[in-house]
Amino acid sequence: MANSGFQLLGFFLALGGWIGIISTTALPQWKQSSYAGDAIITAVGLYEGLWMSCASQSTGQVQCKVYDSLLSLDVHIQTSRALMVVAILMGFIGMIISVLGMKCTKVGDNNPIIKSRIAVSGGALFLLAGFCTLIAVSWYATRVSHDFFNPSTPVNARYEFGSALFVGWAASSLTMLGGSFLCCSCPNQERGEQQYYRQSQPSATREYV
Repeated sequence: MANSGFQLLGFFLALGGWIGIISTTALPQWKQSSYAGDAIITAVGLYEGLWMSCASQSTGQVQCKVYDSLLSLDVHIQTSRALMVVAILMGFIGMIISVLGMKCTKVGDNNPIIKSRIAVSGGALFLLAGFCTLIAVSWYATRVSHDFFNPSTPVNARYEFGSALFVGWAASSLTMLGGSFLCCSCPNQERGEQQYYRQSQPSATREYV
C-alpha cells in the first residue's frame, strides 16, 4: 500500500512538472528588457520567447509578433524549441505508460513484474523529459547572461531572465523528482516477489512429496 502511495506521489509530481513544461514552452517571457545601469526607463517593456516577441505598454496593451522564419533564428532558440517539444512528447508518453504500470490500476494485474517494469519505463521517460527541459532552459539562460555582461552589447539592448525560465527550472525539477519516485518504487517490490517465490517453492515441493 505504501508503495502504491509512493507511485501516486511520483506520478502527480511528474504530471505537475509536465504541465509546467507546457506552460514554459508557450510563455513568451523567456527574456525581458533590462533597465539596469544607465538605461532610460521607458513606457514600453520588451520580452521574447521561443515563438514570438512582445511589447507591453504602460497602458496595459500588449502586442506580440510571431517569428517570421525558423531558419533566421539563433541556434540556441531553435535547439530550445526542439528540446521543449521533445520533452512534452516524452512526458505525454511517460504519463500514459505510468498509468498502465502503476500498482493502483487494474491493467496487467496478472503479471506484477512486467507491470512494475512498465512503471519504471514511464518514470524514465519523465526523467528524460525533465532533463531536456533543464538543458533548454539553462542554455537559454546562459546566452541571456552572456549577452548581458558582454561589453559590446548596448545598454538599451540588454535582457534579463524572464519568468518562463524560472517556471521551466521548477517544472524540470518536479518532473525529474516524480520520475525518480516512479523508478525507485518498483524494483524493491519486484525483488520481494522474487524472493517470496523462491522461498515458497521448496516448501510447496516438500508438501507435495
